[in-house]
Amino acid sequence: MSLHIVIDARRIRDFGIGTYIRNLIPALGAIDDANQYTLVSGPAEAALLAGLPENFRHAIYARDDHSNLDHLAFPIFLRGLSPDLVHIPLNRVPLLMIRPYVVTIHDLANLFYEEDVSPLWMHLRRYRFRRGLLRAKRVIAVSEATRRDVETHLNVPPRSIRTVYNAPDSAFVGHGADRQEQQRIMERYQIDYPFLLYAGNIRRHKNVPRLVEAFAVVRGQLAAHPVYKDLRLVIIGDTISRYPALRQTVIKSRVEHVVRFLGFVPFETLRCFYESAAAFVFPSRYEGFGLPPLEAMACGAPVVTSNVSSLPEVAGDAAVLVNPENVFDIARGIKEALLDETLRAELIHRGRAQAARFSWEKAARQVLEIYYEAAGDGD
Repeated sequence: MSLHIVIDARRIRDFGIGTYIRNLIPALGAIDDANQYTLVSGPAEAALLAGLPENFRHAIYARDDHSNLDHLAFPIFLRGLSPDLVHIPLNRVPLLMIRPYVVTIHDLANLFYEEDVSPLWMHLRRYRFRRGLLRAKRVIAVSEATRRDVETHLNVPPRSIRTVYNAPDSAFVGHGADRQEQQRIMERYQIDYPFLLYAGNIRRHKNVPRLVEAFAVVRGQLAAHPVYKDLRLVIIGDTISRYPALRQTVIKSRVEHVVRFLGFVPFETLRCFYESAAAFVFPSRYEGFGLPPLEAMACGAPVVTSNVSSLPEVAGDAAVLVNPENVFDIARGIKEALLDETLRAELIHRGRAQAARFSWEKAARQVLEIYYEAAGDGD
């Protein structure tokens, strides 16, 4: 049976969901020449998916999925493509979405940790969220933890949910920067000191204020250490200007001169930071999957991360696990990763092996099976 599968690729530039789209689609192209694919995106995004096989084509749709009109306009546009199946790679499903479709659920953070949202608005968001999943032929959860959340908190029937793990972006696997390139990038950012690294956004559940406080504790304890007396903290992926509470934490912890916020950086630069970090620290309180720790592992960084949500499932035995609610436990994990040389070597070795367990080829094969399931399910 040959299918015409439409994939919504409008979010290809995003940080987490973009990683999913950028890697899943080429992986599908590498294993599937039997089905026809149409990739829907804006004109600027289409160029990011060049070089795919002949059974892939592009359809330009300029409206983004934040528009209220998208609830009507996008389904009308999709109907004009005559698909057998549509894949929505995030939970933002239009209210009038045509069927059948598959939706990938990355996390429930917008329901658990959203700030400054009225109860009525949250109720409407939850209704839309749940409706989009209940009408889907299949729901793809990116971890068992996310699968449990979808079942428990949204009462989605287990029979419609499938777990398909994400994987590190291919940009971080097997592409180590040479020493000269690494040195050039570090010099460009004027980094000539050991540093802890955090990469990701700074939303409330990411727990970055506690990371700053833990860093302040560790820096005080290592003030006389021959290697780490000038330890710094580098935060990539967001800007502090949007988070005044975090700025206050930095000031109160008296570390404003040793914490750097670099915002978004190119993949090559981020890879170099992963490779150069003394440790990667990710004490998030909630993750649907948790790609940054896995990316850091693929690049050979020792990882310290949380013992909650999906993070133990993804990190396995390849990270120091800490209680994200306890500043001193986070500090304890950082010190272990820095000072225990035997542990550091084990974390690096296990980390690379753990990252290699996840692959986009494996994910694509599982997703393709789900497409056939969904298209053939007459319920």
